[in-house]
Amino acid sequence: MTSLLLVEGDALWREVTSLALRRYGYEVHTAVDGNDGLARFRELRPDVAVVDVVLPGLDGVSLVRRIRAESRAPVLLISSRTDPVDVVLGLEAGADDYVTKPFDIPVLVARIRSALRRATDYPTTAPSPRTSAMDFGDLRIDPAALTVRRSGRLLDLTPTELKLLLTFAARPAVVLSRTTLSERVWNCPRSDDKRLVDVHVQRLRHKIGDGHIVTVRGFGYRFEP
Repeated sequence: MTSLLLVEGDALWREVTSLALRRYGYEVHTAVDGNDGLARFRELRPDVAVVDVVLPGLDGVSLVRRIRAESRAPVLLISSRTDPVDVVLGLEAGADDYVTKPFDIPVLVARIRSALRRATDYPTTAPSPRTSAMDFGDLRIDPAALTVRRSGRLLDLTPTELKLLLTFAARPAVVLSRTTLSERVWNCPRSDDKRLVDVHVQRLRHKIGDGHIVTVRGFGYRFEP
């Protein structure tokens, strides 16, 4: 049974969401605020965490940042705020995805499943059939070992960042639209894919170096071999 930590400050949302997720077969643990969420995460080490942006004490974005500093487990943000800044800050902190309230439970479950697949099923979901290591300048990508090195140093990529890089590396010098990247990395086209993709590309660039992923204005991104 997949263990899930739901960190939600609103009692009604917490109860309704946890009951619904249990019906889908998840082992759901809950926390009522950010500090409680961090303590529960460290105690339980869940397979996936779902974190509300607005939390008493330690806010959701700060909680995601603390979780990401010590774990690569998938983290999804949920928020009733419409300001895109909150979403961008959450993604930059290391969240893998986000869902806006009010949401349909099947949508949340689909996003959770997608995040878990990226984290646990790379050998079957990686976009490239190649298993030999690929060298791109100072970057060495090994699809079989699921490792990436820059100038010999092993990089600590999240599962989402790794799948995004594998998608780029499978099609060097080809322009990929944000919608295409959303479909291949997050397994579904999304109306909000621009922010989602842009922030993850930004995070990936910071880790692998700015020169590898080029922005093609009005079209998308191209990976430079």
